[in-house]
Amino acid sequence: MKSDTLLESGYRVTEAADLSRRNSFHVPARAQWLIEVGDSRLLPEVFGLGAVKRSPLLILGEGSNVLLTRDWPGVVLMPVMRGIRILEDRGDAALVRVEAGENWNDFVHWSLGHGFAGMENLILIPGSAGAAPIQNIGAYGVEVREFIETVEAFDRGAGCSVRLDNADCAFAYRDSLFKREADRFVVTAAELLLPRRRELRLDYAGVREELAAMRIAAPNHVAVADAVMRLRTRKLPNPAEIGNVGSFFKNPVVPSTLANELRRENPALPAWPGDAGQCKLSAAWLVEACGFKGLREGDAGVSERHALVLVNHGTATGEQIRALAQRIVDTVQTRFGIRLEPEPRIV
Repeated sequence: MKSDTLLESGYRVTEAADLSRRNSFHVPARAQWLIEVGDSRLLPEVFGLGAVKRSPLLILGEGSNVLLTRDWPGVVLMPVMRGIRILEDRGDAALVRVEAGENWNDFVHWSLGHGFAGMENLILIPGSAGAAPIQNIGAYGVEVREFIETVEAFDRGAGCSVRLDNADCAFAYRDSLFKREADRFVVTAAELLLPRRRELRLDYAGVREELAAMRIAAPNHVAVADAVMRLRTRKLPNPAEIGNVGSFFKNPVVPSTLANELRRENPALPAWPGDAGQCKLSAAWLVEACGFKGLREGDAGVSERHALVLVNHGTATGEQIRALAQRIVDTVQTRFGIRLEPEPRIV
């Protein structure tokens, strides 16, 4: 394959690419080939390239939800398509298309700036818009699946672009069809139905308290966005300052009977009722109760600000961070009988 510029060909190829600044853990890793695609119409051509057909493939967005534990012995493909536009204005809501390469936080700010409601709880989540449906990102009681109408993707199996509606995406807690069938689909865009009026979600993780501290008695969507930004900035370390991917573990969902038993033994354990006799437990509380908050082993550690955030203090390798994560999983399971699952993809 021959290197080319993104503007000239719609995609750019880099050989022996350094990935250390393309993952938010900032761990050292290289790829045999890095292909940045700026025009989704060229994906059939890209997948027809010889090196792509005969090499392992890893699809990477902004690298904010992945832990690289080694060099990648093949092709890393990055969708970098850009653009946001209103497809259909329905008065009380609008259908908005966002291309996969747009920064998610920039898109949330765009939505608020254009008078749309509901996205404020999802502000300041790192990563690309294309990664949002893969992970079904969520924060402060809101998930992106509540807004997604359609996801456009290139299906490697079929060799063509496909459009999947909300139901076909099989969204679940921090999960989707795209995550379960990793590297089959390249998400190229998402279409979201954004309302202009929506009831505020204020009952999660200190949002009301933050608004009170801001002396806002009658908040609007922009005020809630400001409150969430203050909360996230205070609780979560900035990946630009210290390597991390935000919350490393999912909150475990368990049968209510098990949750009640655990809470009888541990009254301080936070829990939230779920569907069909299920209950969601606080992974952060479980990790902190096992003594890991603030722990440091070399340059791999757990943030002092939030027990769910694993961090790279400088020169930790991905394997060192993975080993620490595994020790946390094993310790929590031994003490509480709960097996934590990672949020990021571990390569």
